[in-house]
Amino acid sequence: MKKYVAIVLCGALLLQSCGLSKTASGSLIGSGAGAALGAGLGYLIGKDGKGAAIGAAIGTAVGGGTGAVIGNKMDKKAAELAALENAQVETVTDVNGLTAIKVTFDSGILFDFNKSTLTAGAKSQLDKFAAEMADLPETDITVLGHTDNIGTAAANQKVSDNRANAVSKYLQQKGIAASRIIAEGHSYNEPVASNDTEAGRAQNRRVEIYISANENMIRAAENGTLQ
Repeated sequence: MKKYVAIVLCGALLLQSCGLSKTASGSLIGSGAGAALGAGLGYLIGKDGKGAAIGAAIGTAVGGGTGAVIGNKMDKKAAELAALENAQVETVTDVNGLTAIKVTFDSGILFDFNKSTLTAGAKSQLDKFAAEMADLPETDITVLGHTDNIGTAAANQKVSDNRANAVSKYLQQKGIAASRIIAEGHSYNEPVASNDTEAGRAQNRRVEIYISANENMIRAAENGTLQ
C-alpha cells in the first residue's frame, strides 16, 4: 500500500516532500493540501540557485476554494500515476500556488547511457503515462532533462535538451497536444545528489515531467464546472 507523506515548506520558494515511499511499481511522495499557498512557490531551486517556473501565471489571485478543488483533482491523479513502474511521483506547488504533479524518471530507464533515443521500455512507460493523462486534458506539461556532471557543459546541455525533446515528441505522438508541452534541458545545473559518486550521478541523470493546471482548469474550478 502506498504511503502519503506530508509536504512541508522549506524556505521561501521551495515546496518539497519530507519523505519517500517506494514500491516495486513506483513511488508516491507527498499529499497536496490543495490550498493556494501564495506566489512564487512554483520555482524549484537547484543547488546553484537556478530553477524552473512550473505552470503559467494567470495574473490574478486564485482563491482557496479553487485551490482545494484543483488540489483534490491533482492528488487523485498523483495516486493513479504512482502505479507507473520506475517512476517517483510527488505533489508540488506551481507559480499560481496550486497543487501540481512531478513525475521523475531515472534516465537509465528511458535512455541508454549518453544517448537520447528512447528505449523500448521507455516508450512503454510513456505510453502508460499518456494514457493516464487522457482524462486530465486541461493541464500544461513541462518536461525537464537533467544530466550528471561528466563531460563539458555544452555536451551535457545538448544531451539534456535532446532527452527532454525526445520525451516531448513521443508524448505528442501519443495524443498530448504540442501546445500543452514545454521541453527544456537543464544540463547538470540542478543535481539532486552528489556528483562525486556513481550512485549520485545516476540519480542526477533523470527526466522530470510536471503537470500543472492551465487557465481553463482554473476557471472551471472557480465556476464549479471542473469534472
